[in-house]
Amino acid sequence: MPATLTPAQLARDLAVRDLTDPGAGPHAVQLLVDEAVRSLAGLWSCEVRRCPGDRIVTVADNYDNLGYHPADVTRDARYTRYVDDRHVLRSHSTALVPAALRNLAADPADDVLLVCPGLVYRRDSIDRLHSGTPHQLDLWRIVRGTVTRADLEEMVAALVPDRRWRLGARRHPYTVDGAQLDVEHDGRWVEVAECGLAHAGVLARAGLGNGWSGLALGLGLDRMVMLRKGIPDIRLLRSTEPAIAAQLTDLAPYRPVSALPPVRRDLSIAVPADDRAEDLGDRVRDALGDEADVVESVEIRQETPYVRLPAQARARLGATPGQKNLLVRLVLRPLDRTLTDQEANVLRDRAYAGLHRGNVHEWAGLTGGRGTAGA
Repeated sequence: MPATLTPAQLARDLAVRDLTDPGAGPHAVQLLVDEAVRSLAGLWSCEVRRCPGDRIVTVADNYDNLGYHPADVTRDARYTRYVDDRHVLRSHSTALVPAALRNLAADPADDVLLVCPGLVYRRDSIDRLHSGTPHQLDLWRIVRGTVTRADLEEMVAALVPDRRWRLGARRHPYTVDGAQLDVEHDGRWVEVAECGLAHAGVLARAGLGNGWSGLALGLGLDRMVMLRKGIPDIRLLRSTEPAIAAQLTDLAPYRPVSALPPVRRDLSIAVPADDRAEDLGDRVRDALGDEADVVESVEIRQETPYVRLPAQARARLGATPGQKNLLVRLVLRPLDRTLTDQEANVLRDRAYAGLHRGNVHEWAGLTGGRGTAGA
């Protein structure tokens, strides 16, 4: 059985506001969903069915019914938040699609747009563009008949009418002829969605057999809102600071609020050799809990395997074989206030305790200096 969330971790994750839910208050994310639905419904003159669902979904709907292989690495607890051996916190909004397809099979329509928006739970790095709880929107057009790649490109053009865009090949277990959608922004290409023709196996597992086909597209809502409004930091989407929150109920350009100075702390840590930025981000979120939103970024600046560490460095870290040394820059910048040095050091030590896996610790202020684990 995979490692599961503790009751405290589950309660914390379920308490995160879903910005796509009108019941939790208005937000620009919802306006973007409505705009996308209007564009596609107008293009196709099809029925629209909105299909929100529970944050806790079955492993089958998150993976099996979408065609993921039983041995797929994405199923590992390192990348998925297991509630128990049969349920997870949805890791993508596509996990809502199998139930939407089953409902369609029970109540058929010849041409329908399934709209599946929601908060999802990811193992992700911490920086200005990434969050462990982003928002996604799956849009699946299901027809009794045949759709083609040309229909998919028409769908993309309707969703990003005012931008240059391109499609690059991308494999998904739930699509055929899968692609990644990039749009041009400030002279560079930015990934915003993934898409393809709906896989016949996914439709068949839901009860939609011969004669049915579809288009599948999953959109990153946070990234699209940030591009649309010119928002530089993903944390701003959840800000309760009045001068910021007032700007998050429309799609007008964002007017910058005075930026507070960052506080930087550099950490030298020993971690498992296979740790990645996503692992560090997850451990910092767990270590800081409700205060994790003060972290602007966790940046790996240098990486040294154990075998290349001098004996003195190994002793200083308490590193062991099978580990590596990372030099990590922790950038702290609350959106509503400036941290004191003491506050920053407390947060630094909490993050360090969550990250460092060596047997010797070097604290900034909480424990009075260097010592062994548990000192």
